[in-house]
Amino acid sequence: MEEIFLDSYGMFLGKKSERLVVKEKSEVKKEVPFFKVEKVFITSRGVSLSTDAIEECMKSGIQINFLNFKNQPYAKLSSPFLQGTVKTRRQQLTSFETKKGIKLAKAFVRGKVKNQLVLLKYMSKYRKKRNPALYNYITERIEKIKNRFEDINDIEGEKIDDVRQELMTLEANCARKYWESIQEILPDEVDFPGRETRGATDLVNCMLNYGYAILYSQAQGAIIQAGLDPFAGFLHVDRPGRASFVLDFVEEFRQQLVDKTIFAMVNQGQKLEVDEEGQMVNETKNKLRDEILDNLNSYCQYEGKKHKLKSIIQSQARHLATFLRDKRNYEPFVGSW
Repeated sequence: MEEIFLDSYGMFLGKKSERLVVKEKSEVKKEVPFFKVEKVFITSRGVSLSTDAIEECMKSGIQINFLNFKNQPYAKLSSPFLQGTVKTRRQQLTSFETKKGIKLAKAFVRGKVKNQLVLLKYMSKYRKKRNPALYNYITERIEKIKNRFEDINDIEGEKIDDVRQELMTLEANCARKYWESIQEILPDEVDFPGRETRGATDLVNCMLNYGYAILYSQAQGAIIQAGLDPFAGFLHVDRPGRASFVLDFVEEFRQQLVDKTIFAMVNQGQKLEVDEEGQMVNETKNKLRDEILDNLNSYCQYEGKKHKLKSIIQSQARHLATFLRDKRNYEPFVGSW
């Protein structure tokens, strides 16, 4: 299965017989049978799509994702029939007013914090002998995160509105210690001022934002295919045009898919650059994209077996749906390295 990227001005996506065709300046760059295409990403202005290609993508269950120049998802084309599970969506909306919503929000926070702890432990173990001072610093931060992690169980309420602020404050406190550790772990020559989202111009934050955009698109597709409403979140508040439930869901996958990939690339001293305007150059963007897609297709331990990470994301979305229908508990995915 392939993921098709159209990342240059003037590219064209069309259909020829049973194949998806990508052209640039009238030259055919790629032809892929529809049954071998998983997703399409449009990451540049000035890209054209034929209605025949769009129709066939929808029939084949191929989602078309649009990312702006800041690498933020701003649109997605998918078949409306993927969202036909009415019972699941009704249960999702009802859970907003019950303790079930609190259980889900807690699970998302637990998943994110656990994965932060696992990644910090992984990155610190190789520094125990090489850099004892750094190892001790990270170990101290890990213990502080663990102490806050235990507080999740003490948060109680009748519905998510009662506890959201407390959960978000706890999550932010753990995240701050996590990113402080990352600042110390990354090479001295890499300028990383701490985690920034909007307006970031440094290399690491630009890479993180782009990586999270790919994860966001992957997670949103999984949520839709599971019959869930991507906009009806629990941990993240509702805002017009914001897929809050997708933002909830991606929390447990950030470290496994994106953070680990980027920190490895930076620590290996790969040639990674941003231009004068603080945007990743195409070579860096393509390199990061390929690494993340490889990671999506890598195998992880999950429910007693080895599964591809992209399959785990889809499986977790289905588990969310069954939890909301009162058919099972929900446990976040925690990676192991």
